[in-house]
Amino acid sequence: MLGDILLILLGLVIGVIIGFFVARHIFSKQLKEHPPINEKMIEAMMTSMGRKPSQKQVNQVMKQMTRYM
Repeated sequence: MLGDILLILLGLVIGVIIGFFVARHIFSKQLKEHPPINEKMIEAMMTSMGRKPSQKQVNQVMKQMTRYM
């Protein structure tokens, strides 16, 4: 009885550890394939909305984006 409970707990702990490393690997792979937004993307977005952004405006948007990520 006690041995069964210990085996279940051991299996859960091992599963959580393996799941953590698999999720971390998948997440880092997705970041490499689809990088987060960069300055050129922000400039293109603002230009498509009909504005010519200055570097200061682009930097402000980048700072706001990194704050919420």
